[in-house]
Amino acid sequence: MPQTTPAGGKDKSPLISFPVVSGKKVTGAFDGGRLTSDGGVLLLAQAERELGICKRLAGCIADPRDPSRITHKLEDILRARVLAIACGYEDADDLDALRDDPGFRLALGKLPGTGPGLASQPTMSRWENAPTTRELARMMVGMVGIYCASYSEPPKAVTLDIDDTCDVVHGYQQLSFWNGHHGERCFLPIHVYDTATGRPVAMLLRTGKTPSGAEAAGHIRRLVRHIRKHWPQTHITIRGDGHCGRPEVMTFCQSHGIDFVFGLPTNAALRANPDIVAAADACAVRRAQEDRVVLRSYAEIRYGAKSWKCQRRVVARIEASTLGMDIRYVVTSLAEGSAEHIYDSLYCARGQAENLIKRHKTQLSSDRTSCRSANANQMRLILHTAAYWLMWRIQQAIPKASALAAAEFATLRLRLLKVAARVIETATRIRIAFASACPDASTFRAIAAAFRPAPT
Repeated sequence: MPQTTPAGGKDKSPLISFPVVSGKKVTGAFDGGRLTSDGGVLLLAQAERELGICKRLAGCIADPRDPSRITHKLEDILRARVLAIACGYEDADDLDALRDDPGFRLALGKLPGTGPGLASQPTMSRWENAPTTRELARMMVGMVGIYCASYSEPPKAVTLDIDDTCDVVHGYQQLSFWNGHHGERCFLPIHVYDTATGRPVAMLLRTGKTPSGAEAAGHIRRLVRHIRKHWPQTHITIRGDGHCGRPEVMTFCQSHGIDFVFGLPTNAALRANPDIVAAADACAVRRAQEDRVVLRSYAEIRYGAKSWKCQRRVVARIEASTLGMDIRYVVTSLAEGSAEHIYDSLYCARGQAENLIKRHKTQLSSDRTSCRSANANQMRLILHTAAYWLMWRIQQAIPKASALAAAEFATLRLRLLKVAARVIETATRIRIAFASACPDASTFRAIAAAFRPAPT
């Protein structure tokens, strides 16, 4: 293990020259001592232990190793990987460079300068490929349990947004499929969020083709069953685009007391409906008379496709503009609320779920599903979702008056996690010295205080 040099040590390091400043020579050297560039990882470690994510996930995986020869507990292996992802190190290869980082060592409960380093990349990769399909299913159930446990008490009602996203594959991997709409070989993993609070609920890797009605209904049925074990009285509303607006899904929701708001693809019957045609004509005439660039109106009908076996409430958003007519449809089980409220306030709110998916993919790199095995890629998706939970918990601990209260994860990482710190170890204690000029010191202190355990 490479030895770090304490601050003020006598070891010499080659000097690096920089331009002269005000007539003074400027040089540098890598001899600052035991420093970390990720001082905020200690906040993440506190958030992780509060949520208990890695312990829960590790409990879902069988560990066949001889306990007497174990150097790294499975819980610590997963914890190191999740903390690294949250800090921006999305590849397992990055763990080789972080094995002796004093910040990560402390976050894993290890002394900064003694003992073996953290788990290496080969160890990480072996455990990413180790879980069986049944174990992955238990881990996904565990993630739903983490979502439910994140509430202090069962809520009266929640709205869950379900959507899929294109995850371009890196080769001919299991479950990869050519998708004509996206023009790529890809996966179409399903993301489920409690969008009102930003909480992730479930992430499922799946093939790159649009889910059938039976498949979508199966995923929702299993999700609802696991949530009901924790919240038997909570009212659930499912919201999604046209991929979810299938007869099987709506039938399941109605038979289990679940409300839904789904996008509905257009068809000839809807376009020919006299009520919608009349509303569209009136909207176009009014736009022309008032000489507006665009005018929006709404209509609703009772509509039943042949495959539905019953009629349901369908809301039409009608928009007339100088470019022509655009009509979008939504089908819902909700009886209350105007057509405008159903579309603008309820259905369009699912746009926030798309922002959360982008955050999951672009700011936590959850689309790095480059393993050959589908199980390994599902494992990665679970680990990246665990990192999402840590960043979400950090965000919740920020004082509401702070400028960072509504910041994106990438900003939180830059401002609160990528904080330089010197780790000073003495015979009786370890002190972490952060930069005196840290611009977010007060926010950092507030988060640390929020995670501080109660005195015993």
